[in-house]
Amino acid sequence: MTWTRRPIIPALAVCVVVLAGSAGCDSPGGRGGGEVSASPVGRLLDERDEDGRPYREVDEQDAPEVTVEVAPDGEGGWDVRLRVRNFRFSPDGTGRRAEAGRGLARLEVNGRRVAVLRTPEYHLAAGAFPRGTHQVTARLYADDGSVWAVDGKPVESTADITVSGQEPTPEQSVAPLAEGPGSPDGPVRA
Repeated sequence: MTWTRRPIIPALAVCVVVLAGSAGCDSPGGRGGGEVSASPVGRLLDERDEDGRPYREVDEQDAPEVTVEVAPDGEGGWDVRLRVRNFRFSPDGTGRRAEAGRGLARLEVNGRRVAVLRTPEYHLAAGAFPRGTHQVTARLYADDGSVWAVDGKPVESTADITVSGQEPTPEQSVAPLAEGPGSPDGPVRA
């Protein structure tokens, strides 16, 4: 009996094509067109925040809640504390996928973002604001950057602070938060 050596390469090539083809079946191109996979939590609305991030509508009974509390510290600054319900802050480095009741908060003063919070506490420095009344707002976001919403309105809370005393110097004023890879405004947009 004579054995003939057959090249193994064609057999390997067939295996690679079969495996590559099945791996590509779950890719967006494999589903055709611009189909979007179903959201794991709530549903995305057409409404968007001022940065263009979509609202993620959830039922009121399951929705996250936030209350912002601001108290003066002993040195002229302000301690901000967020009280949340049905919500957990995600640590830095969390994936960009919405999960029920998880995410981060954006803190704004007079409509200007000053911080992205992954914990419920923040400190506003003394002298950072001119005299007068200012609005401190906390809004909750899912890890994918969408805004948690109920009845088409964002889940947020606002508190007023009144500042009296000296005017701030330019170095003391609150600057907008820089966008970077670790923030929800990093390179990937929702």
